[in-house]
Amino acid sequence: MDTLTQLEQVIATRRSASPEESYVAKLNQRGMPVIARKVGEEGVETAIAALTGSDEELVGEAADLIFHLLVLLNAKGLSLDHVRAELQRREGLSGLEEKASRPKE
Repeated sequence: MDTLTQLEQVIATRRSASPEESYVAKLNQRGMPVIARKVGEEGVETAIAALTGSDEELVGEAADLIFHLLVLLNAKGLSLDHVRAELQRREGLSGLEEKASRPKE
């Protein structure tokens, strides 16, 4: 089992733990707006590290972003398998083709 799948399982288990004992449980208790904001914060921190930080800082921020994204997916009842399926659907399409195929808002 790969590291991300293992992490996904740990997040699923910790979601039902006591918020005093688990960061994942605490995030879930605080609700989707807090989880989503945390993903946004980590995304910004990752971008800043890419522009101004060391490789180690970037790797650390990327790990934080992925962790919080997995918490968000779990809270929405989704998994990496959903993301993998979407990436597989896009396989072979150029980024421009994929973007053009999206419904217009």
